[in-house]
Amino acid sequence: MGGHREKDDGALLRAVAAGDQAALADLYDRHAGWLHARLARRCADPEVVREVLQDTFVTVWRSASGHRGAEAGGWLWTIAARRLVDARRAQERSARVAPEPEAAAVPSAEDRVLAGLEYGDVGTALDRISPELREVLRATVVDGLTTREAARLLGIPEGTVKSRARRARTELRAALAQLNPSPLGGPA
Repeated sequence: MGGHREKDDGALLRAVAAGDQAALADLYDRHAGWLHARLARRCADPEVVREVLQDTFVTVWRSASGHRGAEAGGWLWTIAARRLVDARRAQERSARVAPEPEAAAVPSAEDRVLAGLEYGDVGTALDRISPELREVLRATVVDGLTTREAARLLGIPEGTVKSRARRARTELRAALAQLNPSPLGGPA
């Protein structure tokens, strides 16, 4: 390896941006394990998980210069999650083109919830809140991480995770209210 083991993620990403393949290998060794585990919890097809993981690091190779900060965990997960959504969309398109009778599997509850988050009102509302608040919500609500795990993943203090989660819920409620202005409980 290129002797990058002691460097933080930000230093590795700067080296990757400069074309250092050994730095990419070190970044992969550092993060591929947990990324693979999280992707596998969301997708039962090991081939798709491998492809998404590979696509994630190809994207890192191409766009490392765009990352800011010392920690890469949240950024990597955002890329991986988007690649997984893209892979699922591609699977859905190919299933519509060539349906297989025995492939009539019912989507899991988690898949239905994630699709609702991606495509429904909640997804639209999530797009309206700031990226740092959205990251915290995804880590704590969608991924089910503890405050400590989310803090480690995102590279921010636990107190910041808590305050951003509170602010994110408030902004999400307001964004949802704008999308659905009718009161839920009728007149008060």
